[in-house]
Amino acid sequence: MLDLKFLRENPEIVKQNIRNKFQDHKLPLVDEVIALDAENRRTISEANDLRAEKNRLSKQIGALMAQGKRDEAAEVKAKVAASSARLAELEALEPEYEEKIRKIMMVIPNIIDPSVPIGKDDSENVEVQKYGEPVVPDFDIPYHTDIFERFCGIDLDAARRVAGNGFYYLMGDVARIHSAVISYARDFMIDRGFTYCIPPFMIRSDVVTGVMSFAEMESMMYKIEGEDLYLIGTSEHSMIGKFIDTINPEEKLPYTLTSYSPCFRKEKGAHGIEERGVYRIHQFEKQEMIVVCRPDESPAWFDKLWQNTVDLFRSLDIPVRTLECCSGDLADLKVKSIDVEAWSPRQKKYFEVGSCSNLGDAQARRLKIRVQGEGGQKYFAHTLNNTVVAPPRMLIAFFENNLCADGSVNIPVALRPYMGGIDKITPKN
Repeated sequence: MLDLKFLRENPEIVKQNIRNKFQDHKLPLVDEVIALDAENRRTISEANDLRAEKNRLSKQIGALMAQGKRDEAAEVKAKVAASSARLAELEALEPEYEEKIRKIMMVIPNIIDPSVPIGKDDSENVEVQKYGEPVVPDFDIPYHTDIFERFCGIDLDAARRVAGNGFYYLMGDVARIHSAVISYARDFMIDRGFTYCIPPFMIRSDVVTGVMSFAEMESMMYKIEGEDLYLIGTSEHSMIGKFIDTINPEEKLPYTLTSYSPCFRKEKGAHGIEERGVYRIHQFEKQEMIVVCRPDESPAWFDKLWQNTVDLFRSLDIPVRTLECCSGDLADLKVKSIDVEAWSPRQKKYFEVGSCSNLGDAQARRLKIRVQGEGGQKYFAHTLNNTVVAPPRMLIAFFENNLCADGSVNIPVALRPYMGGIDKITPKN
């Protein structure tokens, strides 16, 4: 959410940012919020003047009564009563204006970083760099569910009977690798100085609206019926929410946390063959990283965060590339975002396995995450988040890139301690 003062003083910058995000339908909101803000400021000013007048008249009444001038005092009391009535009207208007302004400000997108490429959608994202050599083996690589089935490692039919489409049972070696990857990712981030955390898997509505846009909320979140609680779509939500309404000493920043959680999302659809199986699902597990830091530190932390994901995938022998998200592909709260994509030998292309985002002070402004600097000055922190690893989608990349011609799957050296020391798994079928 933008600073209202910034919008008031820079309406054309805000409008151009909206155009850059191809959201022209939001352009009238800028003038609307400026008009509401002006009216609210007039209301506050008039209310303050009336309060001062009431205080002055109240003192005058006391003086007149002391002098026995009851009639004159009564006239002044009538003025005070009229002022009180008007003041009550104005005091009722103030929260109304503030709520209208807040709702509009929650919809106006954050100012994107100048380095973000301008584009309408994810088709115009820009490749930054490739890491590792993409290989297409001289044997056919089956679809990921077919690979898993060779290891007796997945049961989608039973999951449909139990929970419906978009769920799965992972079993045996496939389930073991899933857990091993999560444990490895946890220790990988701890070794890089992050504090491990297991957060709440449900959050209240004020946290939801603090960490994401309304559009994301509607498309992603499951609400608990009869409760002010939502299942998290990613642990970033409750991790950033941990700092809601806090004032944090500057010397304690940055906070660097890595968290494990299950994730629950509405988004599921048969949008193409590659989304069959476990590519796009209602439930999955993830290791996440978040940073709460000073504004001047956030660009450097942004680069560190996405590099962590690249390094982790490369340690598991998976080629990856980074993509700079264009303006039209950025969610409204994001300042800048980079996707990490893994190589799929079967598809002969890359696919998304993680996303790193710098949200500037947008989440902090909504959640009132403040920093107390030198001299007691307070300002809003910057928040960042990034996927460390998100099985089971990551398992697709893992199995495809480590599959051998005989159907066995190599276990990279880094993962072997989490797999009882074995260097390979072999099919059951």
